[in-house]
Amino acid sequence: MICRKKPSRFLLLLLALVAALPSPVAHSAVKRRDEEKAGAILFRDKGCPYCHGDGGVGTKKAPSLASLPKDKTWTPEKITSQILNGGQKMPPFRDSVTDEDVADLIAYLRAKNKPVPHPTATQDSAPALQPQ
Repeated sequence: MICRKKPSRFLLLLLALVAALPSPVAHSAVKRRDEEKAGAILFRDKGCPYCHGDGGVGTKKAPSLASLPKDKTWTPEKITSQILNGGQKMPPFRDSVTDEDVADLIAYLRAKNKPVPHPTATQDSAPALQPQ
């Protein structure tokens, strides 16, 4: 005769705790989304929309960045170099961004659904005049 024991309360509690833990996939998705949001704020605060347009749609001053999520020729290393060293008409940002900032900007630029940052306090009031 086989004797089966009931699971102990400790074992049941342990299983419940393990089941309640967030999965690594969910954690990485949340982390990526946080990086995208931080990148959106940096994009706005560093003045990128002045040349690249809101959301990176492009203007007469600078190209659209909208294709970056699909364009595999723009690797994270190439985007990093462009941000840090500038190029053509783009100024370098090496002295004004950290490695974490660059990673957040890349996450934002590569995002399929770009987050929109909340307006700053100055954006809530009268719009600032832009040079012509």
